[in-house]
Amino acid sequence: MKLTLDVIRKLPKTELHCHLDGSLRPRTVLELAQQQNVKLPTTNLAKLTRLMQAGRRTRNLGDYLKIFDITLSVMQQKESLYRVAYELVEDCAAENVRHLEVRYSPILHRKRRLSFEDIVDPVIAGLRDAGGKHEVSTGVIICGIRSMPPRTSVALAELAVAYRGRGVLAFDLAGQERDYPAKMHREAFEIIHKNHINSTVHAGEAFGPASIAQALHYCGAHRIGHGTRLLEDEVLLRYVRDHRVPLEMCLSSNVQTRVSRTPAAHPFGQYFRQGLRVTLNTDNRLMSATTVTEEIALAAKAFKLSPYEIKRIILNGFKSAFMPYPQKARMLREVNLEIDRQFMDAFPQEYDLRGSY
Repeated sequence: MKLTLDVIRKLPKTELHCHLDGSLRPRTVLELAQQQNVKLPTTNLAKLTRLMQAGRRTRNLGDYLKIFDITLSVMQQKESLYRVAYELVEDCAAENVRHLEVRYSPILHRKRRLSFEDIVDPVIAGLRDAGGKHEVSTGVIICGIRSMPPRTSVALAELAVAYRGRGVLAFDLAGQERDYPAKMHREAFEIIHKNHINSTVHAGEAFGPASIAQALHYCGAHRIGHGTRLLEDEVLLRYVRDHRVPLEMCLSSNVQTRVSRTPAAHPFGQYFRQGLRVTLNTDNRLMSATTVTEEIALAAKAFKLSPYEIKRIILNGFKSAFMPYPQKARMLREVNLEIDRQFMDAFPQEYDLRGSY
């Protein structure tokens, strides 16, 4: 039973780890730059696309993050923020993503002195409008930045609190891990948890399992972004597994930042077969030149996953989503049946009426 890209594309999916400023359409970057008189490295669309896609030239996370200078340069106006958010939902809907959580840091969009409200409102509106049209559940995750002063994270945490229940689902800590420990931003997470808001933290990507431990025990993270190096601490790995802490994993991105040598060398397969709650995500659709469909196909090939195992991973995404329990329970019932129907159509001889292979 071969899971083709077409079959995977039709399956209902989640996208839990997706950066707004890393998921623009290349043509949109070019058009926004022309409208705003922003100077780009090139106005040739093909060359610009190559410049914004990570590949062999990215040697580490720092190299990967430098690409964001281009996309952020055209995301300093309300209209551009709305457009980018709207188009991202369209792109997700095209591959049957049913729940999308978009993360970004408003502090990075103030070069033209926009207020926080003028940075957050357009993104929420773009997600809402496109989500309503395409039947995609959406929400925002506000990011603090590790390399910025902790007081900036506090201001962003307070912003997340102000938008609780109005489009913001959670708070995150992103950016360069090495030399910028999560525990320095503990005050921001205290504000978040005192106000009963979800949290996730980028950890265990460019630094070891100590970064994951800090995210869990200093910041109280409910999910871990990446967590690639968790396998270096067996005791912590068991803790994450036993407490059902979801891992927001991004295969292509981790290969491009040299966290993993190849997709097959990525620990995702080990984590899944040891019972950890792993999810598959894009990280940055533009920089990594990928979609959730392609990430699932990559995992299926690298780890020889069966359709039933792919179904479990997809359901992990819905189980791990930052959404109200009644909505989550309803979506789980719906997508469980929908995946079975899709597999019955794709593999009528192998898939019996009990939903087994």
